[in-house]
Amino acid sequence: MENKPKLRLGVGGWITLAVLAGFLVAAIVYATDAWRDLSDVALSPAGWVFLILGVVITVVVGAGLMALLFYSSRHDYDR
Repeated sequence: MENKPKLRLGVGGWITLAVLAGFLVAAIVYATDAWRDLSDVALSPAGWVFLILGVVITVVVGAGLMALLFYSSRHDYDR
């Protein structure tokens, strides 16, 4: 049985994690503030339809691209 060395996070890794955590906190604060500011905005039925269509199309395109990625990886098209 091989003894693999434990990989520990260095100073640069901790700094990177701290910066990314700061970005996450800033994004959450911005999103909640924007959500609160837009709470009294009304959306028409056509707006809801296009919002739902946009979400569905975005998810379908993302899933399709991921499927193509896995397909090309499985069939050695990545070279």
